[in-house]
Amino acid sequence: MEEAASSVPAILPALPEIVLAVGAMALLMFGVFREGCTARETSIGALILFVLVAALLIVEPNERVLAFGGSFVVDGFTKFMKLLTLLAAAAAIVMSLSFIRREGFDRFEFPILIGLATLGMFMMISANGLIALYMGLELQSFALYVIAAFHRDNTRATEAGLKYFILGALASGMLLYGSSLIYGFTGSVEFPAIAAVIAADGASIGAIFGIVFVLAGLAFKISAVPFHMWTPDVYEGAPTPVTAFFAGAPKVAAMALLLRVLFGAFPAMEDQWQQIVIFISIASMVLGAFAAIGQANIKRLLAYSSISHMGFALVGVAAGSPEGLRGVLIYLVIYVVMNAGVFCCVLAMNRKEGYVENIADLAGLSRHQPMVAFLLAMLMFSLAGVPPLAGFFGKFYVFMAAIEAGLYPLAVIGVLASVVGAYYYLRIVKIMYFDDPAEPFEQPMPGEIAAVLGVSSVFTMLFFVYPAPLIMGAQAAATALFP
Repeated sequence: MEEAASSVPAILPALPEIVLAVGAMALLMFGVFREGCTARETSIGALILFVLVAALLIVEPNERVLAFGGSFVVDGFTKFMKLLTLLAAAAAIVMSLSFIRREGFDRFEFPILIGLATLGMFMMISANGLIALYMGLELQSFALYVIAAFHRDNTRATEAGLKYFILGALASGMLLYGSSLIYGFTGSVEFPAIAAVIAADGASIGAIFGIVFVLAGLAFKISAVPFHMWTPDVYEGAPTPVTAFFAGAPKVAAMALLLRVLFGAFPAMEDQWQQIVIFISIASMVLGAFAAIGQANIKRLLAYSSISHMGFALVGVAAGSPEGLRGVLIYLVIYVVMNAGVFCCVLAMNRKEGYVENIADLAGLSRHQPMVAFLLAMLMFSLAGVPPLAGFFGKFYVFMAAIEAGLYPLAVIGVLASVVGAYYYLRIVKIMYFDDPAEPFEQPMPGEIAAVLGVSSVFTMLFFVYPAPLIMGAQAAATALFP
């Protein structure tokens, strides 16, 4: 009895994960045993479950707590990132409700898979060791592979899932190889112990090779160049709500894991990994900016846009300072909210024959649906970084952190890449307002999509009025990771 009683507090830090896992299994049983169960029923259950998990996260204390032998960590940083992941996952479920019914794959497993992927993301965010890191990453990845190909009657979706699976397996192998090198040259899999060994003995050549391979695996998850090759094809082929999910929650979890690895396990190797991060950041910003220019499919354009935005976020990581971390967290929140709004507008691109994805189909939208055209234009301006919209402040914080760290060339390249990227965002605005009208879309858009679009638009437009809560929350989270 004493042993059982003493083991109870050890699992309390993981209570949100336990509730999420048990809830997902309960929803799965509900779907299996309820005849004719639809995705809408399990989606409502998943959203209620997310609210419960969010409440548990909010009431958790902010102080740092370790569990499961130190491999699982909970602090202010994990709370911030998990809440953002939940927000992105919930938005994807809401946005999928009408789409999956219309497209004919209304199956109850869809929101459950998103819930299980979110559980893997929670594990990634709280990972404090290489084994926990890999467990969380694979739990997320297996669910994402299935979600990408969930519309199994659609050849493009099946192809997207297969491409993602094959390249994801390659990235996992690279990450495992890097982890084995790090373990071999430091003698530990826990981040604090790895940091202590490197601080005492210095960075060996084997540990440097190890961190290169680990960063390669994590760069795949955030779609950073040169590990971005899966992103345009998967974004285009997967169902649009799945693409919206991929563009939000997994990027947040992977970036959180990247920050935890760099600042938790390798703070003494900043000179080595900073060079890698700067290269990946510049390559992502530049390739994303130029490759998107010639895209005709809006989902492919948003894929290259996400590559570019991850490059901007990495500018803050390269700074290696608390200000840089704060900038990254602010950037991620703004990016997730903006992206949700943009994908709502993409989901509104439907006609009697079905959904369309060509940018040319937006021609004349300002005449048929002036409010949707205005909101999409505003979101495009925000993605381009035009003040006083929220996207401007995201870039402002990461660029200022780079300048304070003395990384002037990186900041200048980021600004120039942002100017190039503005071209393809403004091109969409020009097509909506100045091109000859195309066939109008069906209207009005479903209520749940309109609600997500409304929240995203209000946040994007009015962020500058009262940014203090987000800035303070990001500051507290950054302080927890970078005391």
